[in-house]
Amino acid sequence: MFHIVILQPEIPPNTGNIIRLCANTGAALHLVHPMGFDLSGKAVRRAELDYEWLARVHVHVDFAACLAALGGARLMAIETSGTRSYGDARFLPGDALLFGSESRGLSAEVLSHVAREHQLAIPMRAGNRSLNLSNAVAVAVYEAWRQNGFA
Repeated sequence: MFHIVILQPEIPPNTGNIIRLCANTGAALHLVHPMGFDLSGKAVRRAELDYEWLARVHVHVDFAACLAALGGARLMAIETSGTRSYGDARFLPGDALLFGSESRGLSAEVLSHVAREHQLAIPMRAGNRSLNLSNAVAVAVYEAWRQNGFA
């Protein structure tokens, strides 16, 4: 299946929603420190409901540790500065879909680890900044899963 990587998440309910999404799609979630909350906090638990035990959640001390854990997974960054639409990409099982924090997105340093053609954006109306993180993850994960026959 797919890996979802969230660098330095800041908003507990977003992470709870993503945990629930991963439980329902079979994606593995990788959370990268520093995080803006305690993962066992009430807001995370409220959003994830009772899905925590159905999801594979990995917590990494930094991006380097996450990359090491992912091994050779192909990185696909979803970022407002992406060079092509996520809908034009071909997702493969085992891909790692990479997202930044709610307020900062992905840094140039992190994006340097991602091939330019794998820096993707979700189309939006002109003048808008970004989607909610958990919504953006859902859009991308379901497209990747759809392309692979929901297997």
